[in-house]
Amino acid sequence: MRLLERMRKEWFMIGIVVAIAAAKLEPSVGVHGGPLKPEITVSYIAVATIFFNSGLSLKTEELTSALVHLKLHLFIQIFTLAFFPAAVWLFLQLLSITSINEWLLKGLQTVGCMPPPVSSAVILTKAVGGNEAAAIFNSAFGSFLGIVVTPLLLLLFIVRRYIKEWLERKKPPFGAISSSVLLMIIYTTFCDTFSNPHFDLDKFSLILILFIIVSIQLSFMLLTFIFSTRNNSGFTPADTVAIIFCSTHKSLTLGIPMLKIVFAGHEHLSLISVPLLIYHPAQILLGSVLVPTIKSWMVSRQKGVKLTRPTV
Repeated sequence: MRLLERMRKEWFMIGIVVAIAAAKLEPSVGVHGGPLKPEITVSYIAVATIFFNSGLSLKTEELTSALVHLKLHLFIQIFTLAFFPAAVWLFLQLLSITSINEWLLKGLQTVGCMPPPVSSAVILTKAVGGNEAAAIFNSAFGSFLGIVVTPLLLLLFIVRRYIKEWLERKKPPFGAISSSVLLMIIYTTFCDTFSNPHFDLDKFSLILILFIIVSIQLSFMLLTFIFSTRNNSGFTPADTVAIIFCSTHKSLTLGIPMLKIVFAGHEHLSLISVPLLIYHPAQILLGSVLVPTIKSWMVSRQKGVKLTRPTV
């Protein structure tokens, strides 16, 4: 199952590259008013499908088992939806005096405001052996908070309750559906961009944004590790693993549709989307590389706790 999930993510990364390349080669197909009619198929149908699919795939019954760990949930949600965007905003005030493309910087700010993903943080937490229930709760709850103003999501939870048995029996391919629709959104977004004769992507700015994103991820992972392992923090090593991944990961699946709604018709939408498109694969790559190290640390800490426990 884990192998299939990894393969799906790898194909999705390839799909992003193909979608952008196809938009560059023939932008007229997916441009506003073109054959695909993105002003209808993307703005309404695709975005609604993403949110509907996300709501159905959330196993709300699994969230109740993690509700009792309030301190852990507060830490993750405050870090993700308050500290993260505020810290990025302060950092961008310094970067605003540089020559980096201003729309890429605005895109970096939108990354900071995004909710956590439901999939990658949970998968990496499980791979290490961390607190999976807490990861599921905070990823799902964070995603819910990210679109709480959308009445549709409330409908999704109601719908899932009535078709719960069918979902568990058939196990629809939620991941494949979301990925396919998401690639369509990315494709049409870049069609609009490449059809604009004034579009010019500064390669120097792009390289700097890539470096900044990796630096932010590593810095925030280290920061959450330090905060959650302090004396009297009340968090177990397994909790720390969930905190590291859930507090620093951002959702591409919900993020791109949100940007499409908030910046609908904006000529720089694709540039604003670029940092999120970079952040997503970077968080998976960094997380995968760090899994053995974090797992080794967690196991050693758990053994240390057992050895220090008094015998009865």
